[in-house]
Amino acid sequence: MDDETDPLKPRRPGSTDPVGIAARRGIRSYVLRAGRMTDLQRSSFETLSARWCVPFRPGESFAAESTFGRTAPLVVEIGFGMGVATAQIAAALPDRNFLGIEVHTPGVGKLLSEIESRGLSNLRILHHDAVEFLESCVPSRSVSGFHIFFPDPWPKKRHHKRRLIQRPLTDLLASRLEPGGYLYFVTDWEEYALWARDVLDSTPGLANRFPQGWADRTPWRPVTKFERRALTEGRAIRELWFEKA
Repeated sequence: MDDETDPLKPRRPGSTDPVGIAARRGIRSYVLRAGRMTDLQRSSFETLSARWCVPFRPGESFAAESTFGRTAPLVVEIGFGMGVATAQIAAALPDRNFLGIEVHTPGVGKLLSEIESRGLSNLRILHHDAVEFLESCVPSRSVSGFHIFFPDPWPKKRHHKRRLIQRPLTDLLASRLEPGGYLYFVTDWEEYALWARDVLDSTPGLANRFPQGWADRTPWRPVTKFERRALTEGRAIRELWFEKA
């Protein structure tokens, strides 16, 4: 990654060290929440992390080819929750490499068990903050797609600043996408969907593939229990698909 030419790496006056947006503005891809682990989740986390989890090494470029042992389009999911849908998507798209990012340890343990039981070789996990990883380790124009499914909507106005989809983070995501790459966002919160569409519309380099309306659900994205509950409660599912020019 060439920090000298990266507009998302402003520098502290009088210093040659880059100061990332996460450090300057306190942006994070998560809010830590406590959670109990089941015996299976704990066992999977303890025995499988070394095999399927990618270590966070600040400043070291993420080498997807050596990590997966092959060359294939890289898709990054930010905040996969319990990871069942992530595993299903990876199984449905074996020609792509998937990196799921999550800080919630029970979810990591659950997805590790899914990787093992399904025999998935195209899925890895990063147990760390996505923003720090993307800033520090992911080269520009190296990601084929970003998946952001049902992030916390932070519905109260005073909490909107905590929402994941906002600039300058979307500028960072756009800079990491390769030409033709995509950002796929899904929410059941109407106001957040409108917010996200406005933010992504204003992000240079991104264009809405469905400018006349919302995106269609892709056939490979499974309908989750959370999504079914939202539909039962009368909340529409809104999807956005933006592409890198």
